[in-house]
Amino acid sequence: MKQKYLEGGKICSAHGIRGVMKVASYCDSPEILAAQKRVFLPAKDGRMNERAVTFGAVFGKFALLGVEGITEREQAQAMRDRVLYLAREDIPLREGDVFLADLLGLPVIDANTGRVYGKCAAVDDGVLYRLLTVSTESGEVLLPDIPEFIRQKDPDRGIFVTPIAGFFRED
Repeated sequence: MKQKYLEGGKICSAHGIRGVMKVASYCDSPEILAAQKRVFLPAKDGRMNERAVTFGAVFGKFALLGVEGITEREQAQAMRDRVLYLAREDIPLREGDVFLADLLGLPVIDANTGRVYGKCAAVDDGVLYRLLTVSTESGEVLLPDIPEFIRQKDPDRGIFVTPIAGFFRED
């Protein structure tokens, strides 16, 4: 199921004295997070509270964000380790790309035979490329997210793969 809100980044610390927060971006780049007009913070009752972004900039690999209602360093520091969420419709997505969150739980299917190997349990950044963790009946398998193995990512149908012999246990 596609989530309405996606994790945008984690607040690392306050930056300066005016309530600006240094945020580790979960987006493809900190520029995407810094360009947002609004963010969402989860409330204790599970609802999402919308906050306007009053300032956005890039600081190395981080985004600096000023958020409505947070105007002092102490307030920003109190937000440390909280995750900021973005509305799905606010995040730019190039044609053919998918949100990584949409891959979780999808079946992993052999593009040639239709065999279902398991489900995508996690997506992590590896040293050279992204890795999909596929949960199978016989354990977890790490599958490199490269065109030689991943043929198609369809958030409505599944992840279609062409693995080499030995990636998945042959029963």
